[in-house]
Amino acid sequence: MHRVLAAAVLAFITASGPGAALDVCVEGAYPPFSEITAAGTIAGFDIDIATALCAEIGETCTLKLTRWERMIPALVGDSCDAIIASMSDTPDRRRSIDFTERYYRSPVVLVGPEGAGPYDTAAALAAKVVGVQRGTVNQNFMTRNFPATPLRLYENQEHVLLDLTLGRLDAVLGEAAQLEAGFLRRPAGEGFAFLGKPRFDPTIQGSGAAIGVRKEDTALRDRLTAGIAALRADGRYDSIAATYFDFDIYGE
Repeated sequence: MHRVLAAAVLAFITASGPGAALDVCVEGAYPPFSEITAAGTIAGFDIDIATALCAEIGETCTLKLTRWERMIPALVGDSCDAIIASMSDTPDRRRSIDFTERYYRSPVVLVGPEGAGPYDTAAALAAKVVGVQRGTVNQNFMTRNFPATPLRLYENQEHVLLDLTLGRLDAVLGEAAQLEAGFLRRPAGEGFAFLGKPRFDPTIQGSGAAIGVRKEDTALRDRLTAGIAALRADGRYDSIAATYFDFDIYGE
């Protein structure tokens, strides 16, 4: 469904007040942060944050479904003006684009069949096949910490989790918040569990998930950062987060 909708569906956010229209790249394949509903609409935490931020800064925004690997090229190539897609603020990405302050932080963790693992050491995971989404901090985390583990790379997280449920993978590595709220608590996640302790590595994950903007768009970056602070200050952020999580998604 995502491939078809990505080419044809736009979700519109109209904010009150004047302001130039902004195009915002979103993914639509990362529940509960961003996903396509049965009705064909885009929903999720990232989407609600985008909606609230556009209203806060007085902009009219258009959400553009974009494949993960195309997000930074789309931003640099002026196909969108911001990325709101659970993208970690990493040193490598900062070579190409800039970021706001974070709007959430989540450690990474392994998930697999209940009773397996734990896989807290490289030796324990060396003979297992692990799936990750290509071009993510999850891939970098596995490469650095589990270099002997065979990796299978996927276009999006939905495909990763599908192969896990089909028994084609021993485990997946991903953000704990996504795996818990978007998989383990859903029917597809029955019989699966965390296989080790969640870990956050700022040398790989940066400061957390932030909004990507072009390097020259410092004014937009600062307005969005101020918008995140405003949402947190008046309780709107917590209200949005409570729809999806029963834990502190912002992090310390």
